[in-house]
Amino acid sequence: MQIDSVVRKSIVKGISLSILIYALPVTLLFLTLYLKGQRPWESPLSANQVWWLHQWNDYGVSGFIFALGLVEFLFGLYDHERWDGNEKLTDVVCFAFPLLIVRPFVTYFGLKVLPFLLPSYKNFFAWVPFWLGFFIICIADDLTQYWYHRLHHQVPWLWRFHRTHHSAPYMGMSMASRQNAFYTIFFSQIYVTSVLVYLGLGSSAILVQTIKSAITILAHSSLPWDKPFYKYRVLHPIAWVLERLISTPATHHAHHAATADDGVGYYKGNFGNMFFLWDVIFGTALISRQYPQTYGISHYEGDSWYAQFLWPVFKSRVAGSELAADGPMVRVDAELPTSTGNRAVWRTATAQPSYPQPTGEPEDEDFFFDLS
Repeated sequence: MQIDSVVRKSIVKGISLSILIYALPVTLLFLTLYLKGQRPWESPLSANQVWWLHQWNDYGVSGFIFALGLVEFLFGLYDHERWDGNEKLTDVVCFAFPLLIVRPFVTYFGLKVLPFLLPSYKNFFAWVPFWLGFFIICIADDLTQYWYHRLHHQVPWLWRFHRTHHSAPYMGMSMASRQNAFYTIFFSQIYVTSVLVYLGLGSSAILVQTIKSAITILAHSSLPWDKPFYKYRVLHPIAWVLERLISTPATHHAHHAATADDGVGYYKGNFGNMFFLWDVIFGTALISRQYPQTYGISHYEGDSWYAQFLWPVFKSRVAGSELAADGPMVRVDAELPTSTGNRAVWRTATAQPSYPQPTGEPEDEDFFFDLS
């Protein structure tokens, strides 16, 4: 199965624009220095401030995750019929893997590999002001993840590495880290950020990761914290900015919907992690201010946790599953006859994305992938 030509053009155009966005904060930095006649200076953060940032990143985020998960569980926000033993085990294994394996691996990469590859560049940019470093890492980290995520939806052979995240038939903190091991290991943005930390932007990176963790976990949470912003008219201006700037439960839940037929689900877009702004810029956004009725993959039949976590090393025993030994690269849900031949609904995003108005009206033609 080949990537749709329209999607290919959209990706190339978007990545070209992204290069300019990546360069924006660096350009502003050197332009400011030039215009003011200034020389590079040291980061304004004191050692004590850096220590507090480390403590919040290490313990504050962990405490926040635990508290949020406890609230979701106590208030019965999980559908226990769908959150069965296999799903729980999938979530637990995927949650533990980044903490026990990936984080030490990335630490080793930063402490051993980078000094070997770039021996003369350690703390080379330590003079960059803290808040400008924060701006640089926000873009470098999150925009890179936007593209990593989007390509796993729009490039057919990549889809199965990301499928585990979408197979959960529920939303909640427990599934926020639910990913195939190889998808997690090759997270592009963690290596970009590691390089920037090695170059001297470590303090800025800590704050970025703290804020990003909070936003992404809350976006996956079953707690609809954004609903008051849509309900009360006085909060509508804030909602308008908020939902276009960061990922909210409404916009990200739409990405995890089991269907796009209701005009709320939008699994072919809403790819942003920390910033929803990328979806607005690149035309992959849908803002409906509504929540999907169902989540997951419409053809999901409970693939075993080990297949979801370690495909393609272990395969699913579910016949017809994309993770099965003889399974399709991307499963087709339905076929509809047209005057030009067969066109099939692809569960992932393959058509030219657009930015519909917040009416929830689906653009049906965009949901089809031409198999003729």
